[in-house]
Amino acid sequence: MRVYCTACGGKARIGSREEVSPLFTKLYCGCLDVNCGHTFVLNLSFSHSLRPAAQTVDQLLFDRLRELPLAQQRELFDQLSALP
Repeated sequence: MRVYCTACGGKARIGSREEVSPLFTKLYCGCLDVNCGHTFVLNLSFSHSLRPAAQTVDQLLFDRLRELPLAQQRELFDQLSALP
């Protein structure tokens, strides 16, 4: 990931990071231009998924199946086994 100084537009380096949550991180940056020397914090956050992870979808499915009564689970599995 490229980071640019918010003061002069030159290249900057991420010196450290602070993970506030799994979806939000603070990036502590410093400008590489010795004539600028600006230090600043950028916020990196998760926005949204374009395609759900397959593992996530599978886990959601299993969780929903576990919530169903046993008779309804059996009925669903019987219907699935009857498919061609």
